[in-house]
Amino acid sequence: MTNVSPETYGQLRARFGDLPDSPLISLAFAYVRDRMPPFLFNHVARCWVFAVKLGAMRNFAYDAEVVAVATLLHDLGLTDHADGPNRFEVNGAFIAAAFVRNHGFDDRRTQLVWDSVALHATPSIGFLKEPEVALCGRGVTVDFGGPDYPDFRPEDIDAVVQAMPRLDMKRQFSGCLCHLARTRPETTYDNIARDFGERYVPGYKAPSWVDRLLGGPFEE
Repeated sequence: MTNVSPETYGQLRARFGDLPDSPLISLAFAYVRDRMPPFLFNHVARCWVFAVKLGAMRNFAYDAEVVAVATLLHDLGLTDHADGPNRFEVNGAFIAAAFVRNHGFDDRRTQLVWDSVALHATPSIGFLKEPEVALCGRGVTVDFGGPDYPDFRPEDIDAVVQAMPRLDMKRQFSGCLCHLARTRPETTYDNIARDFGERYVPGYKAPSWVDRLLGGPFEE
């Protein structure tokens, strides 16, 4: 029978033997498992597996601990544990950075975690940054059928989903973004939540840069 989520960090690593191991990765795994609904936890865990497999496919040289922790923590901004005034990716980035700094990361590695989380939903920028930032974002987009999805064999995708079921992912994830668009629309105007607000939330209207330019305080 398929579990709702892996029973333990060790179980997930037993399923996928190429996953890196460290005390901090184990702590990050437990940290998000305690703070995310099951569908979202399974999502971030799948993204970590996809990121690791992509790193091997591309023969990237990268900091595996940075990628693991950033990918596992990347959606904290969709929970009450990373509430704040910014777009959800940035709220999550600040929490993720504080988490790793409290566990001994130096400024450089902390910055890589911040960038990975803050840019995970902005592939036009994130994919062009350091390997750690790019791998986090690429692992995330695989779980949405993104540009690297065709590089995986169907049986490999099936194995990841079997281990960490999607649990009504499409509807649940859409609900998270619609909730942001409905309750804190000012944080959604320049990120992916805008698309969900415009399609599903009555009365939602993002400001236009055309209006900003043409209605600005300058004469010409």
